[in-house]
Amino acid sequence: MQKNFVEELKWRGLISDIIPDTERYLLKNSVSGYIGFDPTSDSLHIGSLIQIIILIHFQKFGHKPIILLGGATGMIGDPSGKSKERNLMDQEILKKNCQEIRLQMEKFLDFDEEKINSAIIVNNYDWMKNFSLVDFSREIGKHITVNYMMAKDSVKKRLGNDSNEGMSFTEFTYQLIQGYDFLHLYNQYDCKIQIGGSDQWGNITTGTELIRRKNGEKAYAITCPLVKKVDGTKFGKTEEGNIWLDRKKTSPYKFYQYWLNTSDEDSFNYIKIFTLLEKDNIDKILAEHKLNPHNRLVQKTLADVVTLLVHGKEDLENAKLASQILFGQTTKESLEKINSEIFLEIFESVPNASFEIKILKEGIDIVSLLSGKTNFLKSNNEARRALKENSISVNKLKVDETYVVSEKDLILENCILIQKGKKNYFLIKFI
Repeated sequence: MQKNFVEELKWRGLISDIIPDTERYLLKNSVSGYIGFDPTSDSLHIGSLIQIIILIHFQKFGHKPIILLGGATGMIGDPSGKSKERNLMDQEILKKNCQEIRLQMEKFLDFDEEKINSAIIVNNYDWMKNFSLVDFSREIGKHITVNYMMAKDSVKKRLGNDSNEGMSFTEFTYQLIQGYDFLHLYNQYDCKIQIGGSDQWGNITTGTELIRRKNGEKAYAITCPLVKKVDGTKFGKTEEGNIWLDRKKTSPYKFYQYWLNTSDEDSFNYIKIFTLLEKDNIDKILAEHKLNPHNRLVQKTLADVVTLLVHGKEDLENAKLASQILFGQTTKESLEKINSEIFLEIFESVPNASFEIKILKEGIDIVSLLSGKTNFLKSNNEARRALKENSISVNKLKVDETYVVSEKDLILENCILIQKGKKNYFLIKFI
């Protein structure tokens, strides 16, 4: 086990920039620190999970996590890393999103108020909503020069020669508002450190500078690298979009499959970032994987641990059972154990057909079902050949050409699953 929070982040590859003396200060003191979360959606995604994991480590080492929801800053939009201005969001939508994110956070951190380092959640709309422009200009704006703000990368990139969009005053002031958040938390909650992604370094250091100039005191900061895939593509994106922490947006099965299907190089990195496994344990897993890479031990461990963390034991077991149905050996009994919603999701993209259930009363011979009724196979001859080769299964049970499909074969939502070989499926739904 690592001796301190900064050391923990270092070996996991989670430090990009750090203010000098931060590690020494955290070793000597138990402090409050915060990370801001963007509430422009009603769910966080796996990019946000990096920050949540960091807060879990922060709390584990005796520090107090503060989750800042950007109810006010979300109405503006952070220009950091953006090539154009985002659409402004309605306050009522942001309020609802903040409520949903609060519920998600409670799954990961300890909010027991009796503990000195219990996590708390705050919303910057609560202290910004009554702050007039005149008051903000007098109390905050006078302490940070325009030259200082113009020097930030997030501003320079948008104002460069290649930019046609420019930057609105609204976005230009974003770093000052985020800087004030740090000052407010410093004053109200004795918050000494802000943590964020590397694209936030400019905004975060505006906060430390504001604290220095207004209070004459020192604050600290750490940023972590923005995670990308080894091939340079965006982490956490699929053809369907983001991988969300909300099971209604990304099902536990698809969530599990995302981690299971990562490349070796990516998974070697992700297992350090997205799990709480100790270094010795991870080193053993990596070593064993390299001896038998075909077993994909790192991917399986990663998928198990992260799905358990985000969705819990029951959803993990269902996701693993679903994967076993698709890619491993299973039985009709196993099929019937799986949640019907997950079953239909697994096979949503495979060829399918629907029939009235009454046609099963007299039974259907398997050859007719495979070819004439479903067109799963092109002809009766192809169906008989496949059956003789022992490559046809009904609900994962091998059958021959004498088999008659009947009501006894119905599983879950009145379905029958036909399979040829290992990967070719056909789902028949009876209504």
